[in-house]
Amino acid sequence: MSRIFFVSGACGCGKTTFADSFSRYLVLKECKTVYVIHGDDFHRGFVEPEDKGDFFVDGQASDQVLWEDILRFNWDCIIATANRALQDKLDVVIDYVIEDELDRVRKLAEKNNASLYYIVLTADADEIEKRIRNRGDVDMIDRALFLKKKLEAMPENQGHIYNNTGKKTEDSIREIVLEQFLV
Repeated sequence: MSRIFFVSGACGCGKTTFADSFSRYLVLKECKTVYVIHGDDFHRGFVEPEDKGDFFVDGQASDQVLWEDILRFNWDCIIATANRALQDKLDVVIDYVIEDELDRVRKLAEKNNASLYYIVLTADADEIEKRIRNRGDVDMIDRALFLKKKLEAMPENQGHIYNNTGKKTEDSIREIVLEQFLV
């Protein structure tokens, strides 16, 4: 039986770092190939003007892609890619923010008879801000803190939240008891 390990959380909570390290841990521990999906890779596929309101081509406003359309596209790509890996009997580790999409991931797991582990990373607000500043993404701080509050308050996330404030990724991997994060 294949498994999906979905790592969610606000920007700056360490999703990508955790997903990469956790994937290597699974490979070393179980000697099984793991497919890793970073949702932000799909988002980076969109090359857009910085300020859509002021961007003109030949006197005409540029095409604007709405955030909702980008998000839908990203999720369609994530689900399709994960589905393909699961069909090949691979375990899949996905890192992206789940706001309203947990049902889509549940259906993907059911369709492929896969176990779903759902881990929502969080950290203290000061830690999140520090991490984001260190990577030079200061315009993401407000969004990250908004997402932190939202994700921590969502009923479906209760029992799936792991606070990694001040912890090394390796320590988090050792501390997490996967059965507690099974959906």
